[in-house]
Amino acid sequence: MDFQIDYDREGKRLVSDLHTPRPAVYWTDLLLSALVGWTAFIGAIVFEPFSWQMLLASLVAVFALYRGLCFLHEISHLRQSALRGFETTWNLLFGVPMLMPSIIYVGVHQNHHKLSTYGTDQDPEYLPFSGRPLMIVLFGLQSFLIPALLVVRFLLLSPFSLLFPRLHHWLAVWASALSMNVHYRRDVTEASSRKMARWEAATLGAWGGLVALAGLRVLPWRFFAVWYLVLAIVCFINTVRTLGAHRYMSDGTPRDRDGQLIDSIDTPGAFWTELWAPVGLRYHALHHYFPGIPYHNLSAAYRRLIQMLPDSRHRQATSPSLPWSLRTLYRGGRS
Repeated sequence: MDFQIDYDREGKRLVSDLHTPRPAVYWTDLLLSALVGWTAFIGAIVFEPFSWQMLLASLVAVFALYRGLCFLHEISHLRQSALRGFETTWNLLFGVPMLMPSIIYVGVHQNHHKLSTYGTDQDPEYLPFSGRPLMIVLFGLQSFLIPALLVVRFLLLSPFSLLFPRLHHWLAVWASALSMNVHYRRDVTEASSRKMARWEAATLGAWGGLVALAGLRVLPWRFFAVWYLVLAIVCFINTVRTLGAHRYMSDGTPRDRDGQLIDSIDTPGAFWTELWAPVGLRYHALHHYFPGIPYHNLSAAYRRLIQMLPDSRHRQATSPSLPWSLRTLYRGGRS
């Protein structure tokens, strides 16, 4: 207990100056990710199918758009006053075209951090994967179906839900959260329901325009095939990253901050780590302990804690690589 009190106090002191987000970093990173990602995406459509140019452009689009999508995690933690207009811009650049408006995560992800819900059946981002190979494999494979599920949710069901309030409420509760836990039930307020309806309408309008352009032969139908391919790979990478973010050894009872730290994983890695775990997601254990630190300060916070508190739990929560974390998860905690 004394160690925990001292660690809390000293850890907070060491990172006390790292909690302020820098708008210039956020905006520059977001806009560059969008520019590179959508330029490469257009290239993948224009180049000859299955040519090396098309495959290279698709690869660049995958990692750039994936990075842009991962800003949704930051949006779920940021106060709106800290970056005015950032969520709306993100929705226009990534959320609407990828059929992942911010409403599916903002207001949901917080339940993955609450002391009362982490690791329980009301945690949208937690399942008991440890030592369950079949569950792990099936979870990885289902990621390729996510784009199809998004099409059903936001393009096929949304028109009816906007006309029938009871259907809209049901979808809001059970089918409007980026969740791996089928038992998770989303709490929906009147304000969040209205916000959801606005972005559903915006998404329908934008995609209706794309389909109309394709029908008029202005937009090639290949657009939709490339979109599915790119988003499916993005979802698979994110699924693998998710499997490497925790030890998933909770018994279903709530965990305090120290318990969340022990059950979570940091993978500092090298340059390639930033590709599969961008926007600070490679410091997942640190993020669970200090969720208010913006992504661009997490590496500095990690170095300070490791150097100044060498016996800290952060060192114990550090993994040498993603394959090591996945292998340990597959074997049920045995490295």
